[in-house]
Amino acid sequence: MASSENAHDHTAQDRTALRERIAALHDRVTAAARKAGRDPGEVTLVGIAKTKPAALVREAHAAGLHDVGESYVDEFFGKEAEFHPPDLRYHFVGRLPRKRVRKVVGRRRRNLRTALIHSVDSLKLAHKISFVAGSEGVTQPLLVQVNQGGEPTKSGVAPEAAVALLRRIAELPAVELRGLMTLPPLDEPARPYFRALRELRDRARDELGLPLPDLSMGMTGDFVEAIAEGATLVRVGTALFGARACARLS
Repeated sequence: MASSENAHDHTAQDRTALRERIAALHDRVTAAARKAGRDPGEVTLVGIAKTKPAALVREAHAAGLHDVGESYVDEFFGKEAEFHPPDLRYHFVGRLPRKRVRKVVGRRRRNLRTALIHSVDSLKLAHKISFVAGSEGVTQPLLVQVNQGGEPTKSGVAPEAAVALLRRIAELPAVELRGLMTLPPLDEPARPYFRALRELRDRARDELGLPLPDLSMGMTGDFVEAIAEGATLVRVGTALFGARACARLS
């Protein structure tokens, strides 16, 4: 009996700690936005829950988190199917193979929809998303991922090719082009890359006449700097859910 009570107490403590972490992160996002002279309502905290169980997503939602990001298709599909209250938005932030787009896009039969795909890196992938979304009778919001560091281990279009890709994607039906995403090199200061992404977005907006309102940039260690440079979506995993074995996008 004592062990059961201890387990219950531990769960209650975990829930309290999670609620406190989420509240603290919201406070930090708000403070960073205000310091940058921005409306805090312009910045969305996306909790990266990859490798974490659906039960933890449920607890985070109860504690005030309304946007969750997943990096792996099977995890995304499983968690969204298991827990999908109407005020929880699922984001896909990882590498999306074309052959698995139907696991992420549309799915009208269950009335589930991906709030935003952050990681479109080619016209072929955008075409597949457009085709699947159209067949499902939905419009899929998406971002183009930019590989600013030219790193072979990361997806993303080269900065110099980004405007041309944006132009082509904007012509596709059944997609809503929202902006850009980046993962700066880990071994360099991130803020210059955030600034460069904002400048690239601004240039694309002027050239293409598109609103491109969103910039997905900033993670646990640098989201304050990202907000200062214009981030509208910050992807935080470790500071919210704790360390994980693989942390490529959090």
